[in-house]
Amino acid sequence: MLRVHNAEKTGSLTGMTETESPRATQAPLIVFTDLDGTLLDHHSYSWRAASPALARLRKAGVPVILASSKTATEIALLRDQLGFGDCPAIVENGAGLLPAGAAPEVDLTQYRALRQALDQISPDLRQQFQGFGDWGTAGIADHTGLSLADAEKAGQRAFSEPGLWSGDAAGQARFIAALTKAGITARSGGRFLTLSFGGSKAEQMNNVLKLYTSPRSVALGDAPNDIEMLMRADIGIIVANPDHPPLAPLAGESGGRIRRTTLPGPAGWNDAMMAVMDEFGI
Repeated sequence: MLRVHNAEKTGSLTGMTETESPRATQAPLIVFTDLDGTLLDHHSYSWRAASPALARLRKAGVPVILASSKTATEIALLRDQLGFGDCPAIVENGAGLLPAGAAPEVDLTQYRALRQALDQISPDLRQQFQGFGDWGTAGIADHTGLSLADAEKAGQRAFSEPGLWSGDAAGQARFIAALTKAGITARSGGRFLTLSFGGSKAEQMNNVLKLYTSPRSVALGDAPNDIEMLMRADIGIIVANPDHPPLAPLAGESGGRIRRTTLPGPAGWNDAMMAVMDEFGI
């Protein structure tokens, strides 16, 4: 069984070669996509509105690389349901990488070290942050709207700790500064502030691109932790999400390299990818 690879320890995908992926030498395009609020509806977690574009991408042999704060356990199941099990996936906000076709084997060493470091933060700051490890399965379900079964999968973390800051902005700045001194990074997503020992979607994106024969890349996302990935791609698409403030204008928007959808979530994803495939003659 192949393990989920950590961003700090993995420069390439051990255990996967180009010959193992039928898409590797023929892809006319490669797609990297965030999940919650982007390919998945922010409230229902459904991707059904994006089904036409997903089917067209599958038929054309275009790899779709899921890139999310979700765990490898969650993403492995979703990747198979979407029909892209032969593609690698970026997990836990880029802290880990799940090889194509691999079943995740969760090693808790880093997660335990992260939780221990978090608990060393000054109590006045620590008590204002509550993460998945504090909530347990029932709390994760309450804060995400997931079923208990899905919340249990979301809690099977190897590299990162999503959570919510309950204090003010000044306190959050002090909290993040204290985390930085402890070697912990904090990234804001569509729902949570996610803590880890490093790694980003863009860094893992570079690792994935090495597996393919340089197709044009498209990235889709809705939150601040997607910006690096959007900027790294040949085409970046900001998917509308009315549940949080829109991203500030990015370099490249005026020239059309960075685009925005009008419709939110999977409906916007579908429209944007249909337009891109029309452009590329796919």
